[in-house]
Amino acid sequence: MRSKCFKDKVIIVTGASSGIGLAAARVFASYGSKVVMAARSLDKLKQFRNEMPEPANVLCVKTDVTVEDDCKNLIEETIKTFGRIDILVNNAGISMRAAFIDLDLDVIKRLMDTNFWGTVYCTKYALPYLLESKGSVVGVISTAGYLGLPGRTGYSASKFAIRGFLSTLRVEHRYDGLHVMVFAPGFTASNIRNMALLADGSPQGMTPRNEDKMMTAERVAQRMAYGLKHRKNEMLLTPIGKITKFFTFALPKFSEWCEYKMMAKEPESPLKKK
Repeated sequence: MRSKCFKDKVIIVTGASSGIGLAAARVFASYGSKVVMAARSLDKLKQFRNEMPEPANVLCVKTDVTVEDDCKNLIEETIKTFGRIDILVNNAGISMRAAFIDLDLDVIKRLMDTNFWGTVYCTKYALPYLLESKGSVVGVISTAGYLGLPGRTGYSASKFAIRGFLSTLRVEHRYDGLHVMVFAPGFTASNIRNMALLADGSPQGMTPRNEDKMMTAERVAQRMAYGLKHRKNEMLLTPIGKITKFFTFALPKFSEWCEYKMMAKEPESPLKKK
């Protein structure tokens, strides 16, 4: 989809040094957008910028989304360089894998600070410019933002919070031309599970899931672009995600039974097999 609708649009992508964020930056750059890549590792961002079709149209800003001033600086640097903002993609995020009873509470705080507050901070400072351009704000969640995923309490809580925040923002600005999209890719072949936090806050290092048949980050980024082009309110990308959402609301007890069974089958699952 070489859509002309992204030509010269100014698009901010957080968490742009890997996974879906990096794939999205590359896709938008290939469509002729002016891309702002934000992440904690400036060296990685600069390396990837040099691989873009037009590096001069890519701005790299070192950003820790848990720090409000960093998020404010990200928006200021974007305006200083490009003069406008058309799309904000709140993608930066971390995951976790542990039963709540074993979990250090600091792990949940870290997830909320990154996933939820990172989205809130960036959206708050970008909003005046997005309203001016009648642009789009995206929140990358997952099916865990629609159902309580066992062994992922902090992750689900943060994704529920993002969905609630953005859904409310959409209603507040329904007559202002602002487009708000909640984007749920489902399981994606990326490094987020490798960096998922365990009960003590240490990274798990290796994903327990086979990623060979998962949707690639590049495909996810293309679907994000499709949703933005058509100004979708919500996108669930996988059939299992759509089915899960349906059963969560239509048959909640059955949905919970299925969730438990599925997550308990993971290698070294924190859940007991029943």
